Amino acid sequence: MKLYFSYVNILLKAQMQYRVSFWLLSFGQFFIPFSVFAGLYFLFERFGAIKGWTFYEVALCFSIIHMAFSISECCARGFDAFSGMVVNGEFDRVLVRPRSTFIQVLGSKFEFTRIGRLFQSAVVFILAVLNLQIQWSVVKIITLIIMAVSGIFVFTGIFILAATLCFWTIQGIEVANIFTDGGREISQYPLNIYKKWVTRFFTFVIPFGCVSYLPLLYILDKVKGNEIMYVLTPLYGVLFIIPCLFVWKFGVRHYRSTGS
Repeated sequence: MKLYFSYVNILLKAQMQYRVSFWLLSFGQFFIPFSVFAGLYFLFERFGAIKGWTFYEVALCFSIIHMAFSISECCARGFDAFSGMVVNGEFDRVLVRPRSTFIQVLGSKFEFTRIGRLFQSAVVFILAVLNLQIQWSVVKIITLIIMAVSGIFVFTGIFILAATLCFWTIQGIEVANIFTDGGREISQYPLNIYKKWVTRFFTFVIPFGCVSYLPLLYILDKVKGNEIMYVLTPLYGVLFIIPCLFVWKFGVRHYRSTGS
């Protein structure tokens, strides 16, 4: 991890060489999810509620998912842009270095301008919490923190899986965006508003439901039954990255140079 934080320090200094550009890009990133949130607001302004979910309850779900996505997109950008490394033959150089390929790719690129998106999500989060009558407890606060951490792991895991495909496809394939951008768009709403097969897929296969929907039921006191199961569901999101790492190692072992 010392190497990873060295990458962070180097790339942060590089991006801050053009500070005006950096802050303008960060400012622009603030308004990207803001437009989506505005659409959410007008939706509830028109219909009032969706399947028993109020605007601020959905706003809480929205903010957690977007915070997790912005942090993951910043810190795991190396995997999201991995196809360029394969096409240019740069991954061959990574392989001969005496360090983990995972750490090297993870630290190869950061998008610190995503701080604007993170800030916007934090504003929505504060707005939602202030307007919800939640009976806070230590367990609920811990659950909320694990939800955000779990989301980071899930999005990072999907980036890793998409990057692994590049070992065979060379170029990144757009279908991966179904599970990154598409997963973000779906999971910013409670999953019970969708068809059952969508809810099951994004709970048991790609665990976005374990990141936001299920633990959110506990935080909002909508649980009927064993509460501990809802508290523990975000841990499945954290564990999701383990099989993703095994898939990555499998891809590295079967990598053949592009001959660039």
